Amino acid sequence: MSAQPKGAQDAARVATPSGIEVPVVVTPDMARDPGVPGAYPFTRGIFADGYRGRPWTIRQYSGFGSAEESNQRYRFLLEQGQTGLSVALDLPTQCGYDPDHPMARAEVGKVGVSLFSLSEMETLFKGIDLGSISTSFTINGTAAIIYAMYLAAADKQGVPRARLTGTIQNDILKEYVARGTWIFPVRPSMRLIADSILYANAETPRFNAISIAGAHVRDAGCTAVEEMAYTLANGLAYVEELIRRGGDVAKFARRLSFFFYVHMDLFEEACKFRAGRRLWAKLLRGRYGVTDEKALHFRFGVVCGGSSLVAAQPYNNIVRVAIENLAAVLGGAQSIFTCAYDEAFQIPTEFSAELALRTQQIVQHESGVAATVDPLGGSYYVEWLTDRMEEDMRRVMGEIDAYGGVVKAIEDGWLQRRIAVRAKERKDATDRGARVVVGMNRYRHEEAQAQGFGEVFRLDPAIAARVLAKHAEVKRRRDAAQAERALDALEAAAASEKENLMPLLVECCHAYATVGEMVERLKRCWGEFQEPVRL
Repeated sequence: MSAQPKGAQDAARVATPSGIEVPVVVTPDMARDPGVPGAYPFTRGIFADGYRGRPWTIRQYSGFGSAEESNQRYRFLLEQGQTGLSVALDLPTQCGYDPDHPMARAEVGKVGVSLFSLSEMETLFKGIDLGSISTSFTINGTAAIIYAMYLAAADKQGVPRARLTGTIQNDILKEYVARGTWIFPVRPSMRLIADSILYANAETPRFNAISIAGAHVRDAGCTAVEEMAYTLANGLAYVEELIRRGGDVAKFARRLSFFFYVHMDLFEEACKFRAGRRLWAKLLRGRYGVTDEKALHFRFGVVCGGSSLVAAQPYNNIVRVAIENLAAVLGGAQSIFTCAYDEAFQIPTEFSAELALRTQQIVQHESGVAATVDPLGGSYYVEWLTDRMEEDMRRVMGEIDAYGGVVKAIEDGWLQRRIAVRAKERKDATDRGARVVVGMNRYRHEEAQAQGFGEVFRLDPAIAARVLAKHAEVKRRRDAAQAERALDALEAAAASEKENLMPLLVECCHAYATVGEMVERLKRCWGEFQEPVRL
């Protein structure tokens, strides 16, 4: 580090949330030339013309109750100018239970839409052309099943699969360490993910069959550096599995995508994406000899909001989301969705969802931030911080490699413990005021805390009963013998690694087999993941 200007050395120590000590001023000799956009290693973006040639996709994460209610919300958002859909699934669907399962009944439709069979997928997209809309599904344990269901719905609409665009999250590794909607043990889950990616390469070449997600480890407590490092380590684990299965890395890497949360330190968040994009390209080229530039592209979507939003003085969240939206654009995101201010405590209302959508539209059309590529590029501070973050990301990834890799770290519980320790550190810092959250632990307004939040979303309690009735009706009306044959074939194929399971899952969906039925057949072969306990 160069000498600081006179008078700067005695300033109080300041660090980013990742613990990187920030100089009072960064001088030219501390920063390096970042290169040009659209050229390896893509520090300044994967496209030479940035957002001029391709604006980011505007999505809003939405879905609740039954398929009918969610279809209405999707149509409303599309009418307001949203350019892509992002489907939230309820916990029973995420965890592989049908709505009539004892574990499911209290949660039907509460944090997302209930999607138990092809009949519900058809209803969910009624009046929406799957060939002209990009759809993202936030689903992991049952991702291959939901992807199969989406293909079956496209088949029923008569939409060629090659026209389908979108993403299915399908990142099980982060579920084991951050969210918990895992079902099967790690290694058969990796097989199922590889099956879906390889199948998608052939059947839906414009659809991303995985979105490797750092978002949830970040909300679980990690720093920005750790979020990116753990995510890239998971990405390499999937690459290794796909290579083991005979996949061509130069081909399947073109459809790998990533997904992150954006938190409140604007410069650290923007630099996180710049450093991660550069590091991913270097890793693919250095480890696997990938030279195809499109295969080196680090394509990612983000959520602006998450654990950075708080229930105290919730209208402050509008400002937080706008700052995070700006950071995502400055970092070069391809897809953005903005949380509504009330998501800290409830499913958004139409008013709050529209306001979140308008936030993106104002940033895109009024702020001027998308007029030129990587407008922060060349800033001494930004280039210095990007370099520092890349160095720290490499260090964290080296610690994972030294332990034995991501899969071993998860099976042993080593990675889960690291994240838990970091989460406690973050909470302790908030509790003692070292980490300031305006309106919650500083500048509290007690009278405002007691005020109502305006319109409150309430899920109709009759929805669960309607979902249960529809579930029973589907099973009554379908060809039971056809469904049983399809499920038998799936179970037989799962017992060995000789077949790709995706065609069999699609057949099960066409036969109106349910999510719970397909999961139970796979459990017979693979069992369930048992979370390790480490003291």
